[in-house]
Amino acid sequence: MAGDKLPLDLTSAGYRLFLNEAEKKGYSGTMTMTREEPIRVIKGIGSEVFDREGRVLTLEFQNFFAVNTYFPNSRRGLERLDYKIEFDAQFQRWAKELERKKPLIICGDFNVAHREIDIARPAENRNNAGFTMEERTWMDNFLNDGFIDSFRLLHEKEVKYSWWSYMRNAREKNIGWRIDYFVLSKSLKEKILSADIMVNVMGSDHAPLSLFVDLVE
Repeated sequence: MAGDKLPLDLTSAGYRLFLNEAEKKGYSGTMTMTREEPIRVIKGIGSEVFDREGRVLTLEFQNFFAVNTYFPNSRRGLERLDYKIEFDAQFQRWAKELERKKPLIICGDFNVAHREIDIARPAENRNNAGFTMEERTWMDNFLNDGFIDSFRLLHEKEVKYSWWSYMRNAREKNIGWRIDYFVLSKSLKEKILSADIMVNVMGSDHAPLSLFVDLVE
């Protein structure tokens, strides 16, 4: 699929596609498909430094904002940890400002395994990208700031991952990480019907997530 063109079968089904592309092609960026016309589309978080990577795409609907996110990776050697932590902080401020208008449904790759239950080998990865104390502490702070990890809310003790390395048959051995999330404003807590990780869907090193929310008033 190139540019902003959808395959014919999706187009005929009534989907529209929205993109927030990175300046560096093929590096990052976000895409959202919807059959409901959004009220408006917001690209980025209002930061010249971070928005050039196309990491946040927000669609406003009548009762909520759908926020599509792709958080930076801290990289091997943590060479980009400071960049990620600053992005995290700015994203949180922006999300709380947006939430003053209506609730948020945030989805995407947060590039952090929040707790030890969310990673197959926590001891071996304690100081590695995606499982540093700085990243995990930010996730604590973010959720404590009025947001809900929908999967963990409904599956408190279930071990399930959303990403596996392509190396050493990690997926076959289920040596994975849960780094992809649906995070919702706490005001939507009672409206969550189900949240899951579709681990049997192949085709990527990530597994897709599913979320069902009752937003009918």
